Formats: sequence, C-alpha cells, structure tokens
Amino acid sequence: MAAVSNPTSLPDVAHLTRPIVLARDQTVPMLAGLAGLVPEGGLQRGSTVVVEGGPGATSLALALAAGPSAAGGWVAVVGRPDLGLAAAVEAGIAPERLALVAEPPRDQWAAVVAALVGAVDVVLAGPHRVGAADARRLAARARERGTVLVQIVPRSGQGSSQGSGRGAGLEVDLRLTVTGAEWQGLGQGHGHLRARKVTVEATGRRRAARTRQAELWLPDGHGRILAVAREPARLGSLGSRSYAGADVDRLVDPTSPDLPRCPDLADCPDLADCPDLPVCPDLAVCPDLAELPGAS
Repeated sequence: MAAVSNPTSLPDVAHLTRPIVLARDQTVPMLAGLAGLVPEGGLQRGSTVVVEGGPGATSLALALAAGPSAAGGWVAVVGRPDLGLAAAVEAGIAPERLALVAEPPRDQWAAVVAALVGAVDVVLAGPHRVGAADARRLAARARERGTVLVQIVPRSGQGSSQGSGRGAGLEVDLRLTVTGAEWQGLGQGHGHLRARKVTVEATGRRRAARTRQAELWLPDGHGRILAVAREPARLGSLGSRSYAGADVDRLVDPTSPDLPRCPDLADCPDLADCPDLPVCPDLAVCPDLAELPGAS
C-alpha cells in the first residue's frame, strides 16, 4: 500500500497508526503447561529470565526453551557442561536447532552471550557474575533483538542475582523459583521414578510484577510437561450445609427387609409412577428439606 501523505478516511488513519509489530508477535511460543507463570500466557521477546532453586531448575529452564524450539526457533546453551543432550531432547528441544557453547573465559562471557543475542531465539546460560555496565548492555541488546535470555542460578542467597542483578548477574524481568519438588513412583525400597511434581513461584517487574504460583508435572508419567490439574471440591468439604440427595441414605435403607421389591423393576416402563416404591413418611416435615438449593 502506498504511503498516505494526507489521510482523509478512517482506513488511511488506521494504516498510518498501526503498530509495526503486533502484540501477539512480541511473545515467544510457550508450552501450554507453563502459561500460568507469565502474564497473558506469553513470554515477552527480549526478556531476561532467571530460573533458580534446587532440583528441577534446569528442567524448568529447558521447558522454557522447548516452546520456541518446537516452533522452529534456535536455542543456544552457554557454559553448561553438565547439561545432558538427552535431557534437552526429552524436554522438547529440537537437537538440530540446538547450539552448545563451551564455557568462555570469565572476561569474555558477556561478549560471547552478546554475540548470540539476535542470532538465536533463546540463550540458556549458567550462573555468572557480570558488572553493571555489561548487565545493562546485554539487557538492552536482548530487548532490541528479541532474544530471550535465561540464566540458571542457585537459590537466592547462594550466589544468585538479586533485584536488578547489578554486580551479580543479568537484569531480571522475570524470576522463576522452584520452591518444592516431589518425585512419584517410589515405594519402600521398590518402584521407579515416574513423574515429578514441582511448585514454581514467579515474580518480576513491569507486567510480571504480580506474584504467581503454579504446580507443574516436570515431567508427568508420560514424559509430558503439564500443569497439575486441581481436584474438584469434595462433598465432604461442604460442611453441614444441606444439598440435594444429602438425606437419601436416611430416607431409604436399601438393606431393609421391609423394602418392597417390584418383580417388574427391570422392565418398568415408568419408574417414577411406580406405586411400590417406598416413600419417606417424614418427607413433609423433613427439617433439611427447606435448606435444599432451589426448594420453595
């Protein structure tokens, strides 16, 4: 469409004022199980993320990179010789679009990471202390190029970056902390590790300022990364409040010898009108009947 120098209609104005990048294009794809940890279910391009905690932190970082990788993006890992390639593939990262970079010299770490920013979609890096100037430059370059920086660090207080990370690590937009982990499948001296349930707390700044918490299968029994489904409320949790059917066990005792038995019950065409069904003699004055929802 040719440039409009003197807009005279609403479509012309809309063309001139439309954003260069749509909001949905400013986020990277994420696995559905992780959507509850970030605002609006999407991780902002150019974000700097710190994943901290004990067991489960590395798996969570790999899961963050799995979404962009599955969508065709490239992932680079810097300075994590302990990271297993099999673990990355099981998390969902495509091995043909995964670059492994050896640990650079301490004084060249920021330069190596900066070179990867803009060349790949996600950079995973281990714990490393950088100066305030390098932290600002890396954060600015990531925002400009749209690369997501993910740094895996120990739990806060054990050498991880704090606040904005000045003098310690990268400037942090989103911090994911694994606060608990529990394996499933082991018994008393028997069984196999089948699934791991972790609790993750998300904090940050700007859009991610509100604290969020989620439970994840990392992985579940089938190797998938999913949010833990919340169990529905049990009837016992309703307390003493009456509900439909609450007194049915007191109205009719199915083991009573006095309960009339209809010989044609299996073939009854209209069970509701059967004259042989028992009727509670106190139904008219039942003290709980008035409290039933919708009772008049």
